[in-house]
Amino acid sequence: MKILAAYLLSVLGGNTYPSAVVLKDILCSVGAEAGDDRIEFFLSQVKGKDMTELIAAGREKLASVPAGGGGVAVAAPTSGAGGAAVPAAAAKKEEKVEEKEESDDDMGFSLFD
Repeated sequence: MKILAAYLLSVLGGNTYPSAVVLKDILCSVGAEAGDDRIEFFLSQVKGKDMTELIAAGREKLASVPAGGGGVAVAAPTSGAGGAAVPAAAAKKEEKVEEKEESDDDMGFSLFD
């Protein structure tokens, strides 16, 4: 990751195809180290490729990766439904939240009743 960061910094600085020496200099300037073999491998993978195209391709791949807490996906209501339909799971969850709020309304003064 740090090699990629150094590479991108160099590209943003105007060096379209930075060399291993340039990447090593950038890494050393911030106290980071990377092996020459790893830098050479990275450079061989990106040689002759445009960074913006690589980033765009990576974003497309990441778009297919599921992210989140594993909850159930709920589709938005269509315009024909008028938003009146509420999924049963959402309604139950809402009821639980309301019950909790109601039970906290006494604020601990029930001892004096």
